[in-house]
Amino acid sequence: MESEVIFRPKWHSAFRLFIFMMFCSFRVAKAEITCRSCQPGNKWRSQELLLKFDTSEYPTGLKREVYGDGAVRSAAAGAESRRLRCAAGSAECAPDIRVESAEQKLQRSAEKQDAGGSGGGGGESKFAKTKVSNVQTSGEQKTRAGTTRCRRSSDEDHGDVQSREPGEDARPAGGRRRVTRSDSRWRGAGPRQEEQKLNSSTFALTGDSSHNQAMVHWSGHNSSVILMLTKLFDFNLNSVTESSLWRSTDYGATYQKLNDKVGSKTILSYLYVSPNNKRKIMLLTDPEVESSLLISSDEGATYQKYRLSFYILSLLFHPEQEDWILAYSHDQKLYSSVEFGRRWQVVHERVAPNRFYWSKMGLDKEPGLIHLEASVSEGQALYVTCKLQNCTDANKGKPFPGYIDPNSLVVQDEYVFVQVSTAGRPIYYVSAKRDVFTPMKLPKYTLPKDLHVISTDENRVVAAVQEWNQNETYNLYVSDTSGVYYTLALENVVSSMGHEGNVMVDLYEVAGIKGMFLANKKTDNQVKTHITYNRGRDWSLLQAPSKDLKGNSIHCVLPYCSLHLHLHVSANPYTSGNIASRDTAPGIIVASGSIGSELTSSNVSVFVASDAGNTWRQIFNEEYALLYLDQGGALVAIRHTPLPIRHLWLSFDEGRQWNKYSFTNTPLFVDGVLGEPGEETLIMTIFGHVSHRSEWQLVKIDFRSIFNRRCTEADYQTWHLHNQGEPCLMGVKRIYRKLKPTSRCVMGKTYSVSMTSGPCDCTEADFECDYGYERRTNGKCTPAFWFHPSTMSRSCTTGMTFLNSTGYRKVVSNNCTAGVSVQYKAKREQCPIQAPKGLHLVTKEGTLTATLGTNITFLVFLEEGDGARTSITLDFGDGHALTYSNVSSIEDGIKHIYKAVGIYRVTATGENSLGSESATLYLHVTCQLEYIHLSAPFVAVRNKEVNLTAVLWPSQVGTVTYIWWIGNSTEQPVITLEGSVACTFPREGVSTVTVQVSAGNTILQDRKHIAVHEYFRSHLLAFSSNLDDHNPDVAEWRLDVSRVIKNALIQATGVGEDQLLVTLLPGLPTAAEFFLLPDKLLTEGKAEKSSARLDQLSEVLLSALNQNLVQFTLRPGVQVTVYAAHLSAATQRHSEREHRYNYVCLFLLGMLLLS
Repeated sequence: MESEVIFRPKWHSAFRLFIFMMFCSFRVAKAEITCRSCQPGNKWRSQELLLKFDTSEYPTGLKREVYGDGAVRSAAAGAESRRLRCAAGSAECAPDIRVESAEQKLQRSAEKQDAGGSGGGGGESKFAKTKVSNVQTSGEQKTRAGTTRCRRSSDEDHGDVQSREPGEDARPAGGRRRVTRSDSRWRGAGPRQEEQKLNSSTFALTGDSSHNQAMVHWSGHNSSVILMLTKLFDFNLNSVTESSLWRSTDYGATYQKLNDKVGSKTILSYLYVSPNNKRKIMLLTDPEVESSLLISSDEGATYQKYRLSFYILSLLFHPEQEDWILAYSHDQKLYSSVEFGRRWQVVHERVAPNRFYWSKMGLDKEPGLIHLEASVSEGQALYVTCKLQNCTDANKGKPFPGYIDPNSLVVQDEYVFVQVSTAGRPIYYVSAKRDVFTPMKLPKYTLPKDLHVISTDENRVVAAVQEWNQNETYNLYVSDTSGVYYTLALENVVSSMGHEGNVMVDLYEVAGIKGMFLANKKTDNQVKTHITYNRGRDWSLLQAPSKDLKGNSIHCVLPYCSLHLHLHVSANPYTSGNIASRDTAPGIIVASGSIGSELTSSNVSVFVASDAGNTWRQIFNEEYALLYLDQGGALVAIRHTPLPIRHLWLSFDEGRQWNKYSFTNTPLFVDGVLGEPGEETLIMTIFGHVSHRSEWQLVKIDFRSIFNRRCTEADYQTWHLHNQGEPCLMGVKRIYRKLKPTSRCVMGKTYSVSMTSGPCDCTEADFECDYGYERRTNGKCTPAFWFHPSTMSRSCTTGMTFLNSTGYRKVVSNNCTAGVSVQYKAKREQCPIQAPKGLHLVTKEGTLTATLGTNITFLVFLEEGDGARTSITLDFGDGHALTYSNVSSIEDGIKHIYKAVGIYRVTATGENSLGSESATLYLHVTCQLEYIHLSAPFVAVRNKEVNLTAVLWPSQVGTVTYIWWIGNSTEQPVITLEGSVACTFPREGVSTVTVQVSAGNTILQDRKHIAVHEYFRSHLLAFSSNLDDHNPDVAEWRLDVSRVIKNALIQATGVGEDQLLVTLLPGLPTAAEFFLLPDKLLTEGKAEKSSARLDQLSEVLLSALNQNLVQFTLRPGVQVTVYAAHLSAATQRHSEREHRYNYVCLFLLGMLLLS
């Protein structure tokens, strides 16, 4: 059984109450786009409050509704089941059942009533703007907390409801009908009639008045058990501080508190249910207190507690194995359990959030296979497949040959999508039926900024693409069965931001009618609702109702005026926000909207269509929540109002006539409504409060008393599906069986939708334009200016045949036969003999760099030509080359390892008997730059040229750029590709030289200070051998020891401090050099005297050194003696020749020591 829930946000703003969609929900991929209502196709849904799944009787989609804003909310299960959650982070339509820790909840606030207030709840954090996100897969949904507010409405007894005769909707627009005595209109005036009452009972959850959140699960499947978890969530602490667990075994008439059974001090945070066995319940404790699971196998009657070593963020249940679960932890680890949470083991680390999926039977080789995205670095990830209980490196698969963009993996039905960005532009890849990945082919100049997968049902892909010139709208594209070739279906579809920051596209698939969609398109800054009956091949506006609620004629002529519908849940509490349809009631659509030239947020009314959108009737002129009852045999409406209410409305004739019923004696602030799974016992529970400080009031309503009998065959009629009189839709004529509007009976659980169909002859309308073709104003498909039809035969092999497109392809799932089929279908032709053309050579990573000593993989693609008879030769540019007999033999790439750093010219050549084609790339092979040293003189002669050299380690790292800042000027730096520069210093003093070396992503820097003088003397120094034992050869150590040596020289000789420089040279054995500088005060303007003075001081220093008078203590017990080195650098003179000779010697010595 399935249950329905209507979420009435902010019926009473004092109780900002969220109903947690307690479910084992499903997830999508990001991407992130959420569109509305695609038929999920055998999707598993959770069955807790607001959402429920029943795989046996409702194989397609959600059977409960959640409404998060103040617009009209139809309670049709199909409304949520058809809402396309197309975001990479949104998990409404994925192939598995995923539960997130941030769930939809019923929440109230104990603040004073404020009609304009709102309640909020958190949602999961979004992965990076996802590039590819999935939606509408088979059976996975993510739970979320929604922000709920409601629009203020008048007192509940002042609505305009018009009663109408059966069959009025079938009359032509603007036509007249005779008003009979049965045509009564209720407007809240007139004589008071006896009030009709529903059979109901009320139960108060005593002691829970402070609790502001609740999660509810109704098992269904002939079970009368309801579980309810109420919590006090402290928004300041961001945690649950109190909880109560309640259980009912009589459909909600009474409840028993189970706190003692789970532990009186245990604080519960979430309640999950196995989608395959509703008797298995899982409770999660609040991790701030303890991290544990409580498991029940008897519908919550008894529990066992199991400790957890990690904190669960989300759960993903297997779609078939009831005990198999994946859990995602706060530290990005993925865990698995095959015992329904009793034991866990780590599957993989560094897993991207929401990017893990169960295998799909019939496609994957093993039922226990897991698809996941593993993070490698900030901008790189890997697509990995793993065995459930044996995810070792040896057992891991890597279906995609290379890195992918983070948060881009989507596994949806038979398709897998990834994204790879190259040179700033994304390339989207698709794999169909787990085959090799192929780039998705959008029209050539689409140039997408953003792409999201909307749906993958019926063996084709629907994608929403935001093109380079779009900001707020998306274009819809549809693929062939391979998922590779795409054509335009509808332009400028309106988009909006969801509560979690995900993009939502206004596209809605109507339940029960294959191929029928509604979309809001923006044209000339006006949003208009369009409808299609053939999967987007043709779109048209909606015809507005012919009369309003008061029976007055509505003058609305197409295309200037039409009906427009709100197709999404709005973040604005004062705008409309939902639409509903369901599989069990084909043709019945309930939605909120407006009439006019465009969609507006004012003057919103509720409309219903009984004939699949051909004609519409206005049923309310204010906001109501609507619920399908008895599998669509009746409709329930509850007014949105901040005031307490005690009435609801019922219609037994598809919304033509409405009757008011009271469901309680005491007016109730309504927080939410829960319908029993499947609506088979006609039981509903309304949650609310009589005041803002009262306990939760649970009103159980039993609708069985208002039906006097079960339906018989005489109560049904046939209904022919059509599009404004055209009976052939999607290639067939479809005839449905539905309840007569005049029949007031219970269909019950034995009812099933029946439909007969007959084939139609194919017409041009059954075909859409093929890839590369565009529809002209005359309706014909002709090649786009950029498209060359011959390119479609590129996979041909000489002697074989291929299907040559006529420019048309049959709409997917269209079942027409004969007719013009021969004229439009592709023609089989012999593969032409072609020379190779369009050869492409790239690296697997899409980069032009490689690391020395590691494998680099080259990929070769051929656009045109006989690949089976075209040989490929790849010259790696380092003296090695390989030749392959054909293109198919190198699909996995060609690996090569380079042994030396450099820039290599890599060439691929394709050749057959008709010609050849070449492609070239230049590959930079590099290694990591670890260290640089700036070799420069410590003292230089003014206006004399000196050499500056940057020494690298290792010496060969690839392409290197040197940036030099020379002297103390603020001018632009000098950039060179060589590691040496020559320069002069025009002024005396201390000049600074800085060099930066850029190699790949590495930039290293060194700096030196050079003393510039007119004259100086220098000499090399040596040391006793014990100094080498303590030399770490680091710059800081050399600076400190140089200072110590200088002080020792001054102490031994009395040379002035300003006239002496000492520097320790890098390397071993340890060596140094001293410089004698002129005393400017004594020798200014007297060059000869200055030179003589420097010679005199030099002799004094050398004498002290030769007599072993210069010593210093390095550390206790280590006495070092300084000597004059036997290898002299010669006394420095003015001449350029002597200057150059001196520093060449110094440089060579330094290089020797460094080596």
